[in-house]
Amino acid sequence: MRIASPHPLTLSPFHPATLSKKEPLKLLTIAGSDSGGAAGLQADLRAWAVLGAYGLCAITAVTAQNSLSVQAVQMMPPEFVARQIDTVLSDYGADGVKTGFIGSVAAAEQITAQLRAHKIPRVVIDPVLVNYKGEAMFGPELTAVYQQSLFPLASLITPNWREAELLTGLPVATVAQGETAVSHLHTFGPQAVLLKSLPDGKQLVDILYDGRTLHHFSQAKIETGNTHGSGDTLSAAVCAFLARGEDVIMAVAHAQQFTRQAIQRAVAWQMGAGHGPVFSNR
Repeated sequence: MRIASPHPLTLSPFHPATLSKKEPLKLLTIAGSDSGGAAGLQADLRAWAVLGAYGLCAITAVTAQNSLSVQAVQMMPPEFVARQIDTVLSDYGADGVKTGFIGSVAAAEQITAQLRAHKIPRVVIDPVLVNYKGEAMFGPELTAVYQQSLFPLASLITPNWREAELLTGLPVATVAQGETAVSHLHTFGPQAVLLKSLPDGKQLVDILYDGRTLHHFSQAKIETGNTHGSGDTLSAAVCAFLARGEDVIMAVAHAQQFTRQAIQRAVAWQMGAGHGPVFSNR
Protein backbone atom coordinates (compact mmCIF):
# COMPACT_ATOMS: atom_id res chain seq x y z
CA MET A 1 0.00 0.00 0.00
CA ARG A 2 1.31 3.45 -0.89
CA ILE A 3 0.40 6.62 0.97
CA ALA A 4 0.10 9.79 -1.07
CA SER A 5 1.08 13.07 0.48
CA PRO A 6 -1.76 15.43 1.48
CA HIS A 7 -3.65 16.10 -1.70
CA PRO A 8 -1.96 18.95 -3.63
CA LEU A 9 -4.84 19.87 -5.93
CA THR A 10 -5.57 23.57 -6.22
CA LEU A 11 -8.93 23.65 -7.89
CA SER A 12 -10.21 26.54 -9.93
CA PRO A 13 -13.68 27.86 -9.02
CA PHE A 14 -16.21 25.22 -9.93
CA HIS A 15 -18.57 25.99 -12.79
CA PRO A 16 -21.67 23.75 -12.95
CA ALA A 17 -21.92 24.32 -16.68
CA THR A 18 -18.94 22.03 -17.16
CA LEU A 19 -21.23 19.06 -16.54
CA SER A 20 -23.75 19.97 -19.20
CA LYS A 21 -24.29 18.12 -22.47
CA LYS A 22 -27.19 17.73 -24.89
CA GLU A 23 -28.84 15.06 -22.79
CA PRO A 24 -28.16 15.51 -19.08
CA LEU A 25 -26.63 12.81 -16.97
CA LYS A 26 -29.31 10.64 -15.40
CA LEU A 27 -28.68 9.82 -11.75
CA LEU A 28 -30.84 7.77 -9.40
CA THR A 29 -30.94 8.24 -5.64
CA ILE A 30 -32.31 5.38 -3.54
CA ALA A 31 -32.91 7.10 -0.23
CA GLY A 32 -35.30 8.39 2.39
CA SER A 33 -37.29 11.60 2.16
CA ASP A 34 -36.47 14.42 4.60
CA SER A 35 -39.55 16.60 5.07
CA GLY A 36 -37.24 19.40 6.26
CA GLY A 37 -35.42 19.28 2.93
CA ALA A 38 -31.94 19.19 4.46
CA ALA A 39 -30.79 15.63 3.82
CA GLY A 40 -31.84 12.43 2.12
CA LEU A 41 -33.12 12.42 -1.42
CA GLN A 42 -33.88 16.16 -1.26
CA ALA A 43 -30.18 16.92 -0.72
CA ASP A 44 -29.20 14.54 -3.53
CA LEU A 45 -31.65 15.96 -6.06
CA ARG A 46 -30.74 19.55 -5.17
CA ALA A 47 -27.02 18.86 -5.64
CA TRP A 48 -27.60 17.11 -8.95
CA ALA A 49 -29.78 19.93 -10.25
CA VAL A 50 -26.98 22.40 -9.50
CA LEU A 51 -24.49 20.11 -11.25
CA GLY A 52 -26.62 19.90 -14.38
CA ALA A 53 -27.77 16.29 -13.91
CA TYR A 54 -31.29 14.87 -14.17
CA GLY A 55 -32.26 13.37 -10.83
CA LEU A 56 -34.42 10.25 -10.43
CA CYS A 57 -35.50 8.76 -7.12
CA ALA A 58 -36.70 5.62 -5.39
CA ILE A 59 -38.01 6.39 -1.90
CA THR A 60 -37.15 3.98 0.92
CA ALA A 61 -38.80 5.90 3.75
CA VAL A 62 -40.81 9.06 4.39
CA THR A 63 -40.03 11.07 7.50
CA ALA A 64 -41.65 13.80 9.54
CA GLN A 65 -38.64 15.81 10.63
CA ASN A 66 -37.31 19.31 11.09
CA SER A 67 -34.09 20.87 12.31
CA LEU A 68 -34.70 19.61 15.84
CA SER A 69 -35.72 15.97 15.51
CA VAL A 70 -37.11 13.11 13.48
CA GLN A 71 -40.64 12.76 14.84
CA ALA A 72 -41.95 9.90 12.68
CA VAL A 73 -40.76 7.50 9.99
CA GLN A 74 -42.88 5.54 7.54
CA MET A 75 -40.91 2.79 5.81
CA MET A 76 -41.80 1.86 2.25
CA PRO A 77 -42.49 -1.85 1.64
CA PRO A 78 -39.31 -3.45 0.21
CA GLU A 79 -41.19 -4.75 -2.83
CA PHE A 80 -42.38 -1.21 -3.55
CA VAL A 81 -38.82 0.10 -3.30
CA ALA A 82 -37.79 -2.53 -5.85
CA ARG A 83 -40.72 -1.62 -8.11
CA GLN A 84 -39.70 2.04 -8.10
CA ILE A 85 -36.12 1.17 -9.06
CA ASP A 86 -37.09 -1.27 -11.79
CA THR A 87 -39.72 1.05 -13.25
CA VAL A 88 -37.30 3.96 -13.50
CA LEU A 89 -34.26 2.04 -14.72
CA SER A 90 -36.13 -0.08 -17.26
CA ASP A 91 -37.23 3.12 -19.03
CA TYR A 92 -34.76 5.94 -18.29
CA GLY A 93 -31.68 3.94 -17.38
CA ALA A 94 -29.07 5.76 -15.29
CA ASP A 95 -25.47 6.90 -15.62
CA GLY A 96 -25.03 6.46 -11.90
CA VAL A 97 -26.83 5.45 -8.71
CA LYS A 98 -26.38 6.58 -5.15
CA THR A 99 -27.90 4.86 -2.12
CA GLY A 100 -28.60 6.61 1.16
CA PHE A 101 -30.94 5.53 3.95
CA ILE A 102 -32.15 1.95 3.33
CA GLY A 103 -33.33 0.95 6.76
CA SER A 104 -34.01 -2.80 6.58
CA VAL A 105 -32.45 -6.07 5.50
CA ALA A 106 -35.33 -6.84 3.12
CA ALA A 107 -35.03 -3.47 1.37
CA ALA A 108 -31.25 -3.83 1.11
CA GLU A 109 -31.65 -7.26 -0.49
CA GLN A 110 -34.20 -5.94 -2.99
CA ILE A 111 -31.93 -3.01 -3.87
CA THR A 112 -28.98 -5.36 -4.33
CA ALA A 113 -31.02 -7.52 -6.73
CA GLN A 114 -32.09 -4.50 -8.78
CA LEU A 115 -28.58 -3.07 -9.05
CA ARG A 116 -27.28 -6.44 -10.23
CA ALA A 117 -30.10 -6.85 -12.75
CA HIS A 118 -29.69 -3.40 -14.29
CA LYS A 119 -25.86 -3.36 -14.29
CA ILE A 120 -25.45 0.32 -13.43
CA PRO A 121 -21.96 1.51 -14.43
CA ARG A 122 -21.30 3.65 -11.34
CA VAL A 123 -22.71 3.00 -7.88
CA VAL A 124 -21.97 5.09 -4.79
CA ILE A 125 -23.03 3.45 -1.52
CA ASP A 126 -23.43 5.81 1.43
CA PRO A 127 -23.98 3.40 4.34
CA VAL A 128 -26.44 5.21 6.63
CA LEU A 129 -26.09 3.09 9.75
CA VAL A 130 -25.63 5.44 12.72
CA ASN A 131 -27.59 8.40 14.07
CA TYR A 132 -26.27 11.87 14.81
CA LYS A 133 -25.10 10.64 18.24
CA GLY A 134 -22.96 7.98 16.59
CA GLU A 135 -25.24 5.18 17.77
CA ALA A 136 -26.09 2.18 15.59
CA MET A 137 -29.66 2.45 14.29
CA PHE A 138 -30.02 -1.17 13.13
CA GLY A 139 -28.96 -4.66 14.07
CA PRO A 140 -25.89 -6.47 12.74
CA GLU A 141 -27.95 -8.22 10.05
CA LEU A 142 -28.23 -5.02 7.98
CA THR A 143 -24.53 -4.28 8.43
CA ALA A 144 -23.80 -7.76 7.06
CA VAL A 145 -25.90 -7.12 3.92
CA TYR A 146 -23.88 -3.98 3.23
CA GLN A 147 -20.62 -5.86 3.71
CA GLN A 148 -21.52 -8.98 1.74
CA SER A 149 -23.93 -7.76 -0.95
CA LEU A 150 -23.98 -4.00 -1.52
CA PHE A 151 -20.30 -3.10 -1.13
CA PRO A 152 -19.10 -5.52 -3.86
CA LEU A 153 -21.32 -3.61 -6.33
CA ALA A 154 -19.91 -0.20 -5.41
CA SER A 155 -17.63 2.06 -7.37
CA LEU A 156 -17.19 3.92 -4.09
CA ILE A 157 -18.47 3.65 -0.52
CA THR A 158 -18.61 6.76 1.66
CA PRO A 159 -18.91 5.96 5.39
CA ASN A 160 -18.22 8.57 8.03
CA TRP A 161 -15.81 7.62 10.78
CA ARG A 162 -18.53 6.33 13.11
CA GLU A 163 -19.95 4.11 10.37
CA ALA A 164 -16.44 2.89 9.62
CA GLU A 165 -16.08 1.82 13.25
CA LEU A 166 -19.36 -0.08 13.07
CA LEU A 167 -18.49 -1.77 9.78
CA THR A 168 -14.96 -2.78 10.73
CA GLY A 169 -15.13 -3.22 14.50
CA LEU A 170 -11.99 -1.08 14.69
CA PRO A 171 -11.42 2.25 16.47
CA VAL A 172 -11.33 5.19 14.05
CA ALA A 173 -10.25 8.19 16.12
CA THR A 174 -7.00 9.17 14.39
CA VAL A 175 -5.78 9.51 10.83
CA ALA A 176 -3.59 6.42 11.24
CA GLN A 177 -6.60 4.41 12.44
CA GLY A 178 -8.63 5.81 9.54
CA GLU A 179 -6.02 4.53 7.10
CA THR A 180 -6.27 1.06 8.62
CA ALA A 181 -10.08 1.21 8.48
CA VAL A 182 -10.29 2.12 4.78
CA SER A 183 -7.93 -0.71 3.93
CA HIS A 184 -10.16 -3.10 5.90
CA LEU A 185 -13.31 -1.74 4.26
CA HIS A 186 -11.78 -2.29 0.84
CA THR A 187 -11.66 -6.03 1.53
CA PHE A 188 -15.49 -6.08 1.36
CA GLY A 189 -15.27 -5.53 -2.39
CA PRO A 190 -15.86 -1.88 -3.38
CA GLN A 191 -13.57 -0.39 -5.99
CA ALA A 192 -12.71 2.49 -3.65
CA VAL A 193 -13.44 3.70 -0.11
CA LEU A 194 -13.87 7.29 1.06
CA LEU A 195 -13.81 7.83 4.82
CA LYS A 196 -15.55 11.15 5.44
CA SER A 197 -14.92 13.95 7.92
CA LEU A 198 -12.41 12.44 10.34
CA PRO A 199 -11.55 15.11 12.94
CA ASP A 200 -7.83 15.92 13.16
CA GLY A 201 -7.26 18.95 15.37
CA LYS A 202 -8.63 22.00 13.54
CA GLN A 203 -8.87 20.01 10.31
CA LEU A 204 -11.33 17.52 8.89
CA VAL A 205 -9.70 14.78 6.84
CA ASP A 206 -11.29 12.66 4.14
CA ILE A 207 -9.27 9.52 3.39
CA LEU A 208 -9.63 7.87 -0.02
CA TYR A 209 -8.28 4.39 -0.73
CA ASP A 210 -8.46 3.08 -4.29
CA GLY A 211 -6.91 -0.31 -3.56
CA ARG A 212 -3.38 0.92 -4.21
CA THR A 213 -2.84 4.34 -2.70
CA LEU A 214 -4.15 6.34 0.24
CA HIS A 215 -5.09 9.92 -0.56
CA HIS A 216 -5.72 12.55 2.11
CA PHE A 217 -8.07 15.50 1.54
CA SER A 218 -7.77 17.97 4.40
CA GLN A 219 -9.69 21.17 5.04
CA ALA A 220 -10.15 23.57 7.92
CA LYS A 221 -13.31 23.16 9.94
CA ILE A 222 -16.00 25.74 9.21
CA GLU A 223 -17.47 27.06 12.46
CA THR A 224 -21.19 26.59 11.95
CA GLY A 225 -24.00 24.39 13.13
CA ASN A 226 -25.50 24.40 9.65
CA THR A 227 -24.08 21.17 8.29
CA HIS A 228 -27.21 19.01 8.03
CA GLY A 229 -27.10 17.21 4.69
CA SER A 230 -23.39 17.76 4.07
CA GLY A 231 -22.63 14.03 3.92
CA ASP A 232 -25.45 13.40 1.46
CA THR A 233 -24.36 16.37 -0.64
CA LEU A 234 -20.78 15.09 -0.78
CA SER A 235 -21.69 11.55 -1.84
CA ALA A 236 -24.23 12.83 -4.38
CA ALA A 237 -21.65 15.18 -5.87
CA VAL A 238 -19.07 12.38 -6.12
CA CYS A 239 -21.66 10.28 -7.96
CA ALA A 240 -22.22 13.11 -10.44
CA PHE A 241 -18.53 13.67 -11.11
CA LEU A 242 -17.88 9.93 -11.50
CA ALA A 243 -20.76 9.75 -13.99
CA ARG A 244 -19.17 12.66 -15.86
CA GLY A 245 -16.16 10.42 -16.41
CA GLU A 246 -13.75 11.77 -13.82
CA ASP A 247 -11.46 9.36 -12.00
CA VAL A 248 -12.25 8.78 -8.36
CA ILE A 249 -9.48 11.07 -7.05
CA MET A 250 -10.61 14.08 -9.07
CA ALA A 251 -14.29 13.29 -8.43
CA VAL A 252 -13.72 13.33 -4.67
CA ALA A 253 -11.68 16.54 -4.86
CA HIS A 254 -14.37 18.32 -6.85
CA ALA A 255 -17.15 16.96 -4.60
CA GLN A 256 -15.33 18.13 -1.49
CA GLN A 257 -14.99 21.63 -2.96
CA PHE A 258 -18.66 21.65 -3.97
CA THR A 259 -19.77 20.57 -0.47
CA ARG A 260 -17.55 23.12 1.26
CA GLN A 261 -19.14 25.85 -0.82
CA ALA A 262 -22.59 24.58 0.19
CA ILE A 263 -21.63 24.77 3.87
CA GLN A 264 -20.13 28.24 3.50
CA ARG A 265 -23.32 29.56 1.89
CA ALA A 266 -25.30 28.55 4.96
CA VAL A 267 -22.91 29.64 7.72
CA ALA A 268 -24.93 32.64 8.93
CA TRP A 269 -28.45 31.23 8.47
CA GLN A 270 -30.89 30.29 11.20
CA MET A 271 -33.63 28.55 9.21
CA GLY A 272 -35.00 26.61 12.16
CA ALA A 273 -34.38 26.26 15.86
CA GLY A 274 -31.82 23.44 15.50
CA HIS A 275 -29.26 21.87 13.17
CA GLY A 276 -29.57 23.85 9.93
CA PRO A 277 -29.07 22.67 6.34
CA VAL A 278 -26.30 23.31 3.87
CA PHE A 279 -27.33 24.92 0.61
CA SER A 280 -26.19 23.90 -2.87
CA ASN A 281 -26.90 26.47 -5.55
CA ARG A 282 -25.23 28.15 -8.47
